[in-house]
Amino acid sequence: MGIVVSMLLIAVGAIMRFAVTVQGHGFNVRTTGVILIIIGIIGAILSILYWASWGGFRHNAVGRRTTVVSTQAPVATVVSTQGPVANGERPVVGQRQVQ
Repeated sequence: MGIVVSMLLIAVGAIMRFAVTVQGHGFNVRTTGVILIIIGIIGAILSILYWASWGGFRHNAVGRRTTVVSTQAPVATVVSTQGPVANGERPVVGQRQVQ
């Protein structure tokens, strides 16, 4: 159940609880509205907890590659690095001279 379905259940439950005034025998519309509101809130909380634990696309992920181009004199040096940061420095994977 996603966040959209949860919000829809909360909205329908609130309408049934607070706006509908019909009374029937053996079926209480207000109780059904409260049940839908509770299910919607539980679904929204579970959905938020699931997506919060997933973490998304992190910018400091392990294995991220960066390329640093330094232009000194007429020759440029291209340094490719990869891997986690250790003591503020990244290990050099490959280095080559570019003209």
